[in-house]
Amino acid sequence: MFGRRNDAADEARIPRPAPASPLNGSAANGHPVNGHGANGHAAKPTSANGGAKSGFATPLPFDQPAAATVVTMAAGSGASQLSAAVEEIKRRIQPILLKRLDLAIAAALPREELQRQISDVVSEILVEEKLTINLAEQRALVDTMLHDMLGLGPLEPLLADEGITDIMVNGPRQVYVERRGKLELTDVVFRDDAHVMNIATRIVSRIGRRVDESVPLADARLPDGSRVNIIIPPLAIDGPSISIRKFSKKKITLDVMERQNNLSPQMARVLKIAGRSRLNILISGGTGSGKTTLLNAISRMIDVGERVVTIEDAAELQLQQPHVVRLETRTANLEGTGEITQRDLVKNALRMRPDRIILGEIRAGEALDMLQAMNTGHDGSMGTLHANNPREALTRLENMVAMTGIKLPAEAVRSQIAAAIQMIVQISRMRDGMRRITRITEVVGMEGEIITTQDLFWYEFKGEDRDGKLLGEFKSSGLRPHMVARAEYFGLDRALLEAIV
Repeated sequence: MFGRRNDAADEARIPRPAPASPLNGSAANGHPVNGHGANGHAAKPTSANGGAKSGFATPLPFDQPAAATVVTMAAGSGASQLSAAVEEIKRRIQPILLKRLDLAIAAALPREELQRQISDVVSEILVEEKLTINLAEQRALVDTMLHDMLGLGPLEPLLADEGITDIMVNGPRQVYVERRGKLELTDVVFRDDAHVMNIATRIVSRIGRRVDESVPLADARLPDGSRVNIIIPPLAIDGPSISIRKFSKKKITLDVMERQNNLSPQMARVLKIAGRSRLNILISGGTGSGKTTLLNAISRMIDVGERVVTIEDAAELQLQQPHVVRLETRTANLEGTGEITQRDLVKNALRMRPDRIILGEIRAGEALDMLQAMNTGHDGSMGTLHANNPREALTRLENMVAMTGIKLPAEAVRSQIAAAIQMIVQISRMRDGMRRITRITEVVGMEGEIITTQDLFWYEFKGEDRDGKLLGEFKSSGLRPHMVARAEYFGLDRALLEAIV
């Protein structure tokens, strides 16, 4: 595993594999280290999908998730930050370790096996260099070096912390996190700008993208689904910046959101009915307000028998249905060609026989193609956009249609919006850090040149307690929903009317 290029005795003690034989854990290719047996340790991949897929012969009740499979992922363990003295030791021994490490073989080893072997070699180097640290410090040292080699370096402990929802790297010396809706400055630091750039390059290269002076900004995702945005100098003046929106290992459903007081039981019931009744839903909110989380929660009401196509810039949706086709945009290559936009993917999705199309975020001209899809048989389609309230969401949608360059009368665009969108759900991250659904609005139709809407529910702020937590109440308008006829088609009209009262 570790080539001692100058020490024949060590080479005999730690045999290297034959070049033509891949590492497969067989006795012939075993790699003993410090007394390990001759038999190599074969890597046995474990599946994260523990449950078996199952279908439903009859329609599901509206208040039960459509998917039967729940994917669980084990949380990793992160190393604590090193003290200044141990950090100095790391700088001394890391080059020595890398000289003794066969990177090609190390990359093929299971992480646990590699960690064990690195720990053994680090112990030897510490003795050779006459360096003394305690066992806990040595473990932290090995973990951080392993993170630098295989993971995201100093960010690994933050990624392993399930209480953190966002990680923001503002250059090598300033790393913030969001915990419980509040920003906190951490003691995590990088060595220099080059260290941050190395981590950024490692992130984008995994999905075939790049970030350099010619392409100084990029969107990417981590293997666990976390969304990443990277921007580097000369655009980022104070050094490379990395923003990570962490993938939640905990599956958020409407029931979970109800228990967390993100919405009222009546609101949760209406959203379940809307998802089951195949309403076209637009989720509106600000940055970090929880739009994608809410979209994932509503999407659980999609029947397992439906074919769903998702379209995103960086794939982060977590649909649980078995028949999902995930599409992702592509940036231009070095020659400035080959870019595939969301609009291109929406057009292509219409040829893929989808039952529903879900856009991770509507940003530009794809709005027109999405509206056309909603108006041509793809009921139950959904998407998110940035807006401060439902009325503004409609205005932004109209402006996005204008971005296509196709000159359409304003009345025609609004008429198409009114026919396509049936519900707008507004979600906000409030100043106490809590995400709340502040408004559920129906699009009723047109009155002259104006799109008419009616609020079914809203959140009314009433003050705050001594701990700074906002106090308020979710209220119902008591109006008869315009979607009753649609719910009746699915046998859910009575449940809908009971939820509104």
